[in-house]
Amino acid sequence: MSAAIKKLKTAIENAEAILVGAGSGFSTAAGYTYSGKRFYQHFADFIGKYHFGDMYSAGFYPFPTPEEKWAYWSRHIYYNRYDQPESPVHKALLQLLQGKDYFVLTTNVDHLFQNNGFNKQRLFYTQGDYGLWQCQTPCHHKTYDNEETVRRMIKEQRNMKIPTELVPHCPICGEEMEMNLRSDGSFVEDEGWHAAAARYHDFLSKHQSGFILYLELGVGMNTPGIIKFPFWKMTATNPLATYVCLNKGEAGSPDDIKGQSILIDDDIASVLQELIR
Repeated sequence: MSAAIKKLKTAIENAEAILVGAGSGFSTAAGYTYSGKRFYQHFADFIGKYHFGDMYSAGFYPFPTPEEKWAYWSRHIYYNRYDQPESPVHKALLQLLQGKDYFVLTTNVDHLFQNNGFNKQRLFYTQGDYGLWQCQTPCHHKTYDNEETVRRMIKEQRNMKIPTELVPHCPICGEEMEMNLRSDGSFVEDEGWHAAAARYHDFLSKHQSGFILYLELGVGMNTPGIIKFPFWKMTATNPLATYVCLNKGEAGSPDDIKGQSILIDDDIASVLQELIR
């Protein structure tokens, strides 16, 4: 065990509270990659027709028909939200957090935390959920569970198209539904989102001082204003706080909190497994 990992293990043991910030790198560590073998396995026909390079960029493609769009998106949702084997990475993190006052702030929309045993009341999915749809306008601020329809789309699609009757429409205005994912100002923050946000802010208020550990996992610089920058700021204002950045290839912190930082440039899955031994 390296000196940095030993230091992290001690910090976790001594922490009065732990705020986890999880980015896309954490889901990647769990095997949920958006390119490579997994992408080719499930989207070979779309890759052959459109030459897509990964699931993320493919999601922005202007498909010619709703039937083809939802054939793609039903697979994207299914394989990243509903077809989920147990994640040893998430299980290891949960084991580390046992007995601690913890909260998880994540930009991931795959629901892996909840599906691997994390308490829903301690989770805040800031950017949405693959399991929810919203009106694309949106004409009202409500989201809708999509599991039943997505499973039908998967089962009934043929030649990269779903049956027209399965194209989802808003029950209020009749416009086509859209994913409840934050990409612009139309993102719906429903009652569940606001309740989770309130619980997150309550946690922050409770732990403005004292031995709190800000545990950042797999967070890059795509949306640093959600996790990374706030973690730096909160560490700087609390001399008893510790900031941890665990991220392969992107582990760093500002000079003003270097003395309060533990930086580990390594594979997240390997480090977590080492910590629970």
